[in-house]
Amino acid sequence: MLFEHPKIVIVGAGAMGSLFGGLLAEGGVDVTLVDVWREHVDAVSRDGLRIVGHGGERTIRLAATLDPQAIPAADILLFQCKAYANEAAARSVRHLVKGSTAVISFQNGLGNEEALGRILGEAHILGGLTAQGAVMVEAGVVRNFGDLPSYIGELGGGLSERAVAIADAFTRHRLPTVASANIKKEKWQKLLGNVALGAVSAATDMTSAAMVAIPELRAAILRALDETAAVARACGIPLGDAEKRAIFDKLTDTGHGGTGASKSSMAADIAQRRKTEIDVIHGSVSRLGREKGVPTPTIDTMIAIVKGLESQYAKAAGIQRRGT
Repeated sequence: MLFEHPKIVIVGAGAMGSLFGGLLAEGGVDVTLVDVWREHVDAVSRDGLRIVGHGGERTIRLAATLDPQAIPAADILLFQCKAYANEAAARSVRHLVKGSTAVISFQNGLGNEEALGRILGEAHILGGLTAQGAVMVEAGVVRNFGDLPSYIGELGGGLSERAVAIADAFTRHRLPTVASANIKKEKWQKLLGNVALGAVSAATDMTSAAMVAIPELRAAILRALDETAAVARACGIPLGDAEKRAIFDKLTDTGHGGTGASKSSMAADIAQRRKTEIDVIHGSVSRLGREKGVPTPTIDTMIAIVKGLESQYAKAAGIQRRGT
């Protein structure tokens, strides 16, 4: 059966890419990580990938490379690099995309699938998202914060045979995944959490649970949540109060598999003096808000704060770019 035992290439082996690769490899899948972070690639190649935190500490053997041209074939490509690296990353693996190859973006923000489709072919592209949380501890070591599901689906909607087959294969191999008939709505739901929590975590260097324990931060986060939902509704994606609350609770809970003990990937970017994804996460909502006549003052303020934080190191030292 197609995708029953797939060869998977993960483009962008930061925290989430490494976690996905480790879980799938642990489940018996042939996985290769691709990244530009030499120390990490060398550590995984030499010692294996060590996963700590939720699920217990263990070391998993899998392939990792700096050179995607050395990979001969793939059935599924997972894009988990930063959105600003999409064009270069897609061109580097274009030789792998042929026939029935599936390309799934698990990236933050909006517009990633369209950017990849322009280079790799729209017919190969699926949307994806995950509620999982992870952070790099050091080269070769990733911390897992939860056990939440991932979702994939066709951008045009509906349940396709390939989406169901890939989701089933991922689930069998230790990455619980659901085939969604409305992945665009699912991605907007994920965006709610990214926008509400990401920039505040970056500015405060706090976990989700710690932030919402402070009344003033909690109020700002909820305002950003409301603004994002209003823009989604203006774009034809209805997100009700119950859905907003469920997403908020899941991302701020420190028990029951929630990811409230984690900081945002944007916080990690700021801490490590890297370029953030503020433009594709918060910026995409702000731009759509202006187009639809929906005000987003809280989100605009978050953008300004993160841009200010970036400016403190971007000009002086340049900005390092690597996977999510």
